[in-house]
Amino acid sequence: MGFEELLAEGASVPVEGWDFSWFEGRATEERPSWAYARTMGERMATATVALDVQTGGGEVLAGIPKPPPVLLATESWTPNLLIADRNLRPLGGQVAQADDDADLPFADDTFDLVVSRHPTVTVWPEIARVLRPGGTYFSQQVGDGSVQELIEAMIGPHEVSDSRSPGRHGMLARDAGLDVVDLRKQSLRMTFDDIGAVVHLLRKVFWLVPDFTVDRYRPQLADLHERIQADGPFVAHATRFLIEARKPESSTNT
Repeated sequence: MGFEELLAEGASVPVEGWDFSWFEGRATEERPSWAYARTMGERMATATVALDVQTGGGEVLAGIPKPPPVLLATESWTPNLLIADRNLRPLGGQVAQADDDADLPFADDTFDLVVSRHPTVTVWPEIARVLRPGGTYFSQQVGDGSVQELIEAMIGPHEVSDSRSPGRHGMLARDAGLDVVDLRKQSLRMTFDDIGAVVHLLRKVFWLVPDFTVDRYRPQLADLHERIQADGPFVAHATRFLIEARKPESSTNT
């Protein structure tokens, strides 16, 4: 396909949910060594009351082999709510709508396990509040400088914020009264075989370039298309970190 056809395709693919199967054969991303989905599933199998924050369409959570007796999730984006409800209902799960940066709609000391994969923001005081004493927060997050090569291809050089750095989140977790028991970071190779895959990613993961539209970034997309045509797949690097934090047994909310 030519440039215009690839743009049109990337712009037309639905972005609801958190399913990335459309990228098969067009883009690749290495997976972190800690195997978040499998490990999270193991934690879920031993939990009693569990919560998945910012579940997306519930696709990752729906893959757990054994759900806990009580399974709840939150999601902010309205189009994802029906998808998440459909995916989680067979597990007995329920989904509540909640803005990503808002208070969680649950009572203090409710959950023995809270998980989250790629949250847009982590409100650490709220995580600490809803965890039971001895409860655990287990999360894979997007790290600082993720996909920097692609972002700079769109907007040019810019300073990387530390808002997504593992060190900062470790500090915020401790400030909220949690004990950080695991904190790891990895850089993972990504490749894009065509500009349609780039367009779809920037639409789906909209916070990478918050004002992205095909029309607004057409010149940059054209330049990147020419680079792919001349040099082969465009390579970027995603950063991911794993954080596990535990609420002390003696902790109480005030």
